[in-house]
Amino acid sequence: MTLLDRLERRIGWIAIPSLIRIVVMFTALVCVLAYTNPDFLTVLDLKPELIKRGQLWRLITYIFIPKSPVQPGSMMSPLWAIVALWFLWFIGDGLERAWGAFRLTLYFTVGMIGTTIAAFVFHAQFSNGMLAASLFFAFAWFYPDEVIYVMFILPVKIKWLAWIFAAFLVAGFVSEPWGQKVGLLFAFSNYFLFFGPQMLHGVRHRKDVAARRQRFEVQARSAEEPLHRCATCGATELSDPNLEFRVSRDGEEYCLPHLPSAATADVH
Repeated sequence: MTLLDRLERRIGWIAIPSLIRIVVMFTALVCVLAYTNPDFLTVLDLKPELIKRGQLWRLITYIFIPKSPVQPGSMMSPLWAIVALWFLWFIGDGLERAWGAFRLTLYFTVGMIGTTIAAFVFHAQFSNGMLAASLFFAFAWFYPDEVIYVMFILPVKIKWLAWIFAAFLVAGFVSEPWGQKVGLLFAFSNYFLFFGPQMLHGVRHRKDVAARRQRFEVQARSAEEPLHRCATCGATELSDPNLEFRVSRDGEEYCLPHLPSAATADVH
């Protein structure tokens, strides 16, 4: 029984069926309210200094803020919000099919805790962006060959989008100060905790397979390639197990019947 199985037996009651659908519906409501009053979002954002003053609802409400991925400080356009919410609904349903309600709820909760730690300790203003990204990478793990249509035209597999997104994250990680780097690691703590052991196991497995393949090739070569070969007739111990071979000073090896052809050389 795995650790997650044991946790599910003990705290399975935390499971929230259709969790991501609930998040999508509340985010859609926030979108409508924000379009009528943009200042409404300032009441919901993850701001540690205001949370310390008692505005504890911000620990939850920030996950419903629809921020633009192109301009993080701005609101999504209505069209982009519809597409983004549909995609979140889509990956949420896929993850719940793959994991079940408990594991998805636990994954989402750990991501929220990591994002909160990043904001409080490292002053990283990721809001819910990295939380959504962790859901996307989890979906790419389970459904790498799923095809979506970018701009409703270009078919692209999820795994290629994940690699492109990961490349941008790594580039940003390298250029960020140490505080932001550690904050980013905490924001993705759910992904590392859930998938890190499997990735390490995969790396070790590939190394073991490569080592076994190399040993097999060496053994195959040793079984097929002769150790001795006569420089005159080309006979080997494989073609005639009864032959004996000698090496002369010229560096060539001869079978005993053809050894006289190297009579001018000293034989060892």
